[in-house]
Amino acid sequence: MIEAIANLTNNFLIAMPGMADPFFARTVTYLCQHSPEGALGIIVNRPSELTLGDVMQQMEIHVRESAIGQLPVYFGGPVQAERGFVLHEPGRDWNSTLRVSDSISLTTSRDILEALSIGEGPQKVLVALGYAGWGKGQLEREIVENSWLSAPADDSILFDHAPAHRWKAAAELMGVDISLLTSQAGHG
Repeated sequence: MIEAIANLTNNFLIAMPGMADPFFARTVTYLCQHSPEGALGIIVNRPSELTLGDVMQQMEIHVRESAIGQLPVYFGGPVQAERGFVLHEPGRDWNSTLRVSDSISLTTSRDILEALSIGEGPQKVLVALGYAGWGKGQLEREIVENSWLSAPADDSILFDHAPAHRWKAAAELMGVDISLLTSQAGHG
């Protein structure tokens, strides 16, 4: 029986170097929900080839703010890869928003994209397609198996660090230099 693990909502899951799953190798996942029933997170360091302008064009949303159109869209995870998720600073109320913490919300409704397109959305945003999901007990099992390191989330890593630096920076929150960890088990 897997022991109960504290609620990891508003934490980073940092893939350990030995993570073999290509969806999650060297990723940082921001956990938006974690309960005994499962977990939902957004991978925050895998920009896709799409821009927000590409997505908005497909949704027939006219982008008036060119800088917004250039924002990368991230691969948020393998579940519902066609569905959009926006991590952002709280502020206005949107049609479908989950308040994850005092400083981060997750919105899945079109209205936030429409506001962003005209420069009226949140200043700090990370847009992803898809999410990472775990069923009952699955994440806890993976943590016990040493697949993940967890660390309290830090907004600056989400919004201010370059995506390529987020994996190492998230591990450093726990005082770990992840590049020094090995994927091999030690056998004498």
